[in-house]
Amino acid sequence: MYFEFGASELAGKHVLDATFRAYETWSYNCSPHWVDLERTDNISEGTRWPGPKQLNQMGDRYVSAGRGNLCSPEQPNSWIEFNDNPAEKDEDLTTTVRALANGKMSRLTLMLRAKDEGDPRAWKRFDNNAELKVWYMHKPGVPSTVGAVPGTGNGRTQCRPAKDPVTVTVNTPTLRATVQTKVEQHQGDEEGSLQAEFVMQRSSTDTAAGSWSDVWKGYKPDSGWDPDGTRETITTSNRADGGLYRFKARTQSHWVYGGKKGDLFSPYSKWCYLRIDSTAPKAPTIQSMLPYAECTTNDCVPRGGPGRPGKFHFRPNAADRDVEAYRWRLLTSDADETRTVTAESHQAVVSLKPGLSGTQTLSVEASDLKKDKEGRVRWGPPAEFDFKVAVAEGTTGRWRFNDAPPGSDRTVANDTGEVGARHDVVLRDQAGTGWSTMGRRGAGDYALRLNDNISDPDKRVGYASTDGVPVNTQDSYTVSAWAYLTDASANRTILSAPGEHGSAFTLYYSSALKKWVFNRTDQDRNSPAYIRSTATAEDPPLRVWTHLTGVFDTQDNGDRSDDTIQLFVNGRPQGKPVVLADEASTYEPWTADRNMMVGRTKVGGGYGDYFTGRVDEFAAWQRALEPKEIREENRLERKGAPTNELVGHWDATISSGDGVIESPEDPDDPNSTGFPYRRGAMDLSGSGARLTGEDATSLVLDGKNGYASAAGPVVDETGSFTVSARVRLTKSELAGKPVGYRGLVAGQATPVGKESSWVLWVEKTGDDAYRWKFGRTAVNADGKVAASAVTTAEDVIGDKEWDTWVDVTGVFDAGLDFTDDEGDQRFGVAKLYVGQFAQQGEDDAGLARAQQGDGSLTVGRGSAKGATGHYLPGDLAKLRVWAGAMNQEQVTDQIAEPST
Repeated sequence: MYFEFGASELAGKHVLDATFRAYETWSYNCSPHWVDLERTDNISEGTRWPGPKQLNQMGDRYVSAGRGNLCSPEQPNSWIEFNDNPAEKDEDLTTTVRALANGKMSRLTLMLRAKDEGDPRAWKRFDNNAELKVWYMHKPGVPSTVGAVPGTGNGRTQCRPAKDPVTVTVNTPTLRATVQTKVEQHQGDEEGSLQAEFVMQRSSTDTAAGSWSDVWKGYKPDSGWDPDGTRETITTSNRADGGLYRFKARTQSHWVYGGKKGDLFSPYSKWCYLRIDSTAPKAPTIQSMLPYAECTTNDCVPRGGPGRPGKFHFRPNAADRDVEAYRWRLLTSDADETRTVTAESHQAVVSLKPGLSGTQTLSVEASDLKKDKEGRVRWGPPAEFDFKVAVAEGTTGRWRFNDAPPGSDRTVANDTGEVGARHDVVLRDQAGTGWSTMGRRGAGDYALRLNDNISDPDKRVGYASTDGVPVNTQDSYTVSAWAYLTDASANRTILSAPGEHGSAFTLYYSSALKKWVFNRTDQDRNSPAYIRSTATAEDPPLRVWTHLTGVFDTQDNGDRSDDTIQLFVNGRPQGKPVVLADEASTYEPWTADRNMMVGRTKVGGGYGDYFTGRVDEFAAWQRALEPKEIREENRLERKGAPTNELVGHWDATISSGDGVIESPEDPDDPNSTGFPYRRGAMDLSGSGARLTGEDATSLVLDGKNGYASAAGPVVDETGSFTVSARVRLTKSELAGKPVGYRGLVAGQATPVGKESSWVLWVEKTGDDAYRWKFGRTAVNADGKVAASAVTTAEDVIGDKEWDTWVDVTGVFDAGLDFTDDEGDQRFGVAKLYVGQFAQQGEDDAGLARAQQGDGSLTVGRGSAKGATGHYLPGDLAKLRVWAGAMNQEQVTDQIAEPST
């Protein structure tokens, strides 16, 4: 009998003890016989007798049960339990279950068998209700909201980089951190026995360039333990005025079991920097000058809206007489830009536009323009002003194109917009339009198919149009859509707004520029001036999902001289806003009075530039969206979580011959009749790679020459994506590799140079130490590395991870900008999951610039450090790629095996 267990119920738990129990219902006779509990390789639909490979013994029992009163004494049905016997060193059920809980294996498969299968008297029967009982403690997670309280100890906690430390005006800084378990098990429950450990260092020169040494350590609570989510506050011992310090924190988790006790520690948080300066300017005062008002304990009324400007008056603290400047930012995210304004008579008035609705915090610091020890202008601690921004006006139209499955006769896509009248989209030309299962929101979603089912280019005239005008193109508006372009041989229009002679705007791919473009015409005439906002990068990849947004902004005034347009690709602005009147003196903001079109545009009174591919999630607003709102739209959330679409799926378990074939259907969509993206098989190398297996098929790689490859890329890597491989390592082969060796599991090449745009790999980090890694690399025009971001597994690969299947997943979340320790901006964050568990590090692995891969997508080898090779010794079962960044819950639900 075989029993399989997934790790979902063990997420975030450190296993202290484990017992397997099975219910024996029959024995051959009344004499006891040995029963073995063996760990085996996983079972699947392809499992064949004599079953998967036996890996190691978990335990054995000498028992007889299930014969009732046929025996004396009676032998009723009974639970037979297996638990580690300290006297038998080969029994390691607890450590094996611990490895499962830690994501070191995708599933745990246990087999019950007679020790002597040649003895018929050893034959037994067990029920199918076996249990795995686990005693555990909560694993600690990296603490959140780590930071120092500025000034004299009041205000919001801040964590700042070395080049811009938090200013504290007392010599006993207050530090904070929120302790937490690694995985939240039950929302609202108190979990864990936790403590925060703080470590502080001082620079030898009180500058960032100095050497650092430990000067203080503290714990909170001082005694006892707190549950998950407790915010710990601690005050340091006396520190030196003028000193530059840095600190970090980690969570300690305590356990007591079986007369023993112990502790586990999370990784540390990133370093936070502070400078003690008792003479720095104090926190200034902030006054709102409408429309926003400061929140109080009993009153926080929303006012204004995203993009709605508000004025604020900054004044010096009553104790200061020499304030010469202020700097301010909204604390919506670390990516918010800090702005500086010169004081007049020690005061300043600024106008700001909040980018999102909801409660916002304005942080303002004052300066006397004196220099600190590093020659930088010193800033005092911040004052903070909370105000609430009203919810913005919603969409005037939204079309999800999920109205019907392929083959349906339906020709209308419903408008689910929020403001004004509804205008459904009608499919025109039945030959060239239809519905597609390639929906950007994932399984069960559909998209609009346009023309790529027609071989004759002259007959590709399918498009769709609204049955009314959803936006007035004379006023500010925003339009956006997801595009999946399959042919770049001519201009390809996604959206346009036609008038009598031409289109007021067109969102399209330009075959001449080889870029995405958002344009505006100066007037409705046959030979207009075209004013363009173009993408930064040329040659966007085909057959990938890309999010495109066009914004027309009149600045809410009647002056046409400051009207602008701007293109956003995957939520990011492309260059600066283009001032229309500067590009064409004949520009006038005119109204397109015809139905908006999806898939074609109007030029010189005629129609053309038909799209080929898929369009999905088309939306329109009668206002200029703020950049932060566009970033939120790009996340394409469903029920509060970002959506993802499986766009590549190669499955060795169903393959044979000389290629790893694609999954024959979408495993997440029970109604699918075939995997829709059709990337083609991954071809095997001439030697060193074969499809075989003792039980079920896998791609076996020799670590010397073997690999498989297909044409890439399969995702737009300037946006968010997820890649996961189910892999089994061969330790005997890796053991012979030198320290520093990389075995590349899967990767996408860069367009030039011997590097990988993204790659999953295992690295030998010591004589007998190996770690999983996921990284991204950006290159410049000559192929040299320009930026990189690498995230590493917390633990070395343990004994239980060898010769068994492990799911290794890399996520690149392009929506998570942040500022690094040096104060530099980072484009997106790379994350690594082993099994369903995020690998937490002290620093975020952010990429300093965008990068799009091209060329071969490979498994088993790849490019890194200027060389192609890095062969993987091991087996591969599956490689899957999704458009969109998964969160931890999605990794668990869509990748990790469920419990059985």
